[in-house]
Amino acid sequence: MDGEWLPSIEIGPSCNSPYELGFLIGQRFAPMIKSRVSTDKILQQQMLPFALSAGGNSLIEALSTTNRNKYPKYWDELRGTADGSGVPFLQVLLLNFRKEIAHFLPKKMSTSEVGNAEECSDVLVVNSSMALVVHNEDANVSVLGHVYLVKASRQGGGSFTAYTYAGELPSCAFGFNSHGVGFTLNAVPPKKEEVEVGGIGRNFISRDLLEAVSIEHALQCIHLPNISVGHSYNLIDLRKRRLLNVETASKNRISVLEIGSNPFFHANMYMHLQISQTETSSCNPKIITERNTFTSGRHKR
Repeated sequence: MDGEWLPSIEIGPSCNSPYELGFLIGQRFAPMIKSRVSTDKILQQQMLPFALSAGGNSLIEALSTTNRNKYPKYWDELRGTADGSGVPFLQVLLLNFRKEIAHFLPKKMSTSEVGNAEECSDVLVVNSSMALVVHNEDANVSVLGHVYLVKASRQGGGSFTAYTYAGELPSCAFGFNSHGVGFTLNAVPPKKEEVEVGGIGRNFISRDLLEAVSIEHALQCIHLPNISVGHSYNLIDLRKRRLLNVETASKNRISVLEIGSNPFFHANMYMHLQISQTETSSCNPKIITERNTFTSGRHKR
């Protein structure tokens, strides 16, 4: 991987199972995944001790049961990544449940960085001459130097490309597939009372998006009754030149905004789904709303 601007792996349709897909990814990027895990102070000093406590273990078991039952193939894929990299499965699992766990860490453990909402942002616009998504990828410092590109072809046809954080399912960042469906993601900061304990994890939902065959199918992948924490999805229909911003939350809540000819900006606050959220100085919803006063679009709830 030395000298590569963005390390990548291309997996052909001969891959026989989700576990094998994950194993090949883990094997290819084992040094990077091990590096991320070993240098992630939040994982080592906060999340692992919590996971080994009685309360933490109960939460991890609940999250595991829900997501394993809902997405058995992606669960096997994640196990393959852990086995292929030689990293204990619990540590890989915690990377993938980072947001779902953050609100439940003991108060003596700082959750500001674990649940930090100052992450990715997007500008979207659709008009007669272009359909444009401009995405800024931000994340916790532990991700720096720990990213790679996964290109995978499926048996029976179809493929996806995903920008992937080391040790996590493709993709909690952005990706697209051969059906003309793409997406970028923005973190949002629901308050603790808005989080469903042991619900469906964001990383499993975004992994499922890579299999969507249309933008309507992508909406079905997102709109789920028992998600744990919410997310903002910028859905892209490459064939029909459509862009949607979709905000979700627990308890089956969703808001869909179709982007029009005026630019739309989304950072790390809920913009059109009414929900109790944690405000940060750089992601004040009033400031973001003022940026979007010129936005037009069709809004569905």
